[in-house]
Amino acid sequence: MSRNRTYRDVDGERIEGTWRPIFIRNGSSYFLSELKIYADGAIWCWEWVDLDGLREKLRSGWVATKLEPGGQASAHHLATWRFDDPQVWITAEDLLGEVADEIDRLNDRPDSTGRCLLALERFLQTRAEADRVALRATYQAIPEHLRVYALGDMDYRDVPLRVLCADLGEPLEDYAVAELEDEADGDGPLIVTEKERQWAIEYFTERDRDLQAARERPHADGPDGADSPTLYLHHGHFGKLERTDTDRMLRNEYPTPIVVASVTYPTVAHAYWALSTTDPAAREQIRAAEAPHQAEELARQATRRTNWPAIRPAVMADLLRAKYDQHPDLAEALIATGDARIHYGPPGSDYWHAGSPQGRNWIGRLLELVRAELVASREGIHLI
Repeated sequence: MSRNRTYRDVDGERIEGTWRPIFIRNGSSYFLSELKIYADGAIWCWEWVDLDGLREKLRSGWVATKLEPGGQASAHHLATWRFDDPQVWITAEDLLGEVADEIDRLNDRPDSTGRCLLALERFLQTRAEADRVALRATYQAIPEHLRVYALGDMDYRDVPLRVLCADLGEPLEDYAVAELEDEADGDGPLIVTEKERQWAIEYFTERDRDLQAARERPHADGPDGADSPTLYLHHGHFGKLERTDTDRMLRNEYPTPIVVASVTYPTVAHAYWALSTTDPAAREQIRAAEAPHQAEELARQATRRTNWPAIRPAVMADLLRAKYDQHPDLAEALIATGDARIHYGPPGSDYWHAGSPQGRNWIGRLLELVRAELVASREGIHLI
């Protein structure tokens, strides 16, 4: 369910949610609908309820986990049909458990499986009987149809957990582990003994060792994240800055002349806005503008290239390459940022900047690309 994201607004606050398909029985008909679940515990099933209210809706059959043969079903304006031999794979209690788990996950809390694994970790550390009993309780609190996935191991499934949770002498029904099959008496259930418990403990010891080794094994392509802290490039007043102010030096408005096609522009911003128009006179006015914001305003009034949205990322990338190729001191400043993610702040459009939730941060991304190209060049890597 967690992949099905939704939300609702309450007094200006965004409440995250998720949804799953359900059948709602209204009268004699079943309606395929959505059960919506929100982080604040609110649940929509054609009426607003909480977990207790959902339990009552399940008890009454309004939210249906039993489908009668011959029953008429509807997907509203999409289709109608009748059930011939309906098979339902979830009970009312299991569905209620799934919903409770979703509320926990929406609040970044451990769900029933997470709580079971925490109890497992504690028992493996202490080996105390009280902790084993607590483990059994948390395991049984997982919706029954989801227990098999608790360990994420479809070879052994949840059998190692079931062995630890079982009391000595308790039969283990439906076991499915080859290592334990020879312990069964004929076709009957496996009776849990200390031998089976030791097997389960050894399973978890080996599993933890393998997981730790996997965590410590470096990826062949290097780390997934950045070692350097994120760099935030904020707008400022550039005329009063020294050339040691890295945050400002890397911005496109920084007063650093660049030469493009034999034309010198005061800043990357001037060059970008000048190249956005096909009007030679307007381009010269933009180039000669006193400040970057004036260059932008002149470009707003000029005739824009009809295909500008399609080519502007390439134009910006080449202008950034020109800036750092032509100014080695600025290239050093960019390289010195390491592998930091670069958030390029406003003002400007959300396409280029990262100042709002909708910000796509393309300038920041292109700065990271140019930085990588500079480092690659120093390493003698020239693919083109």
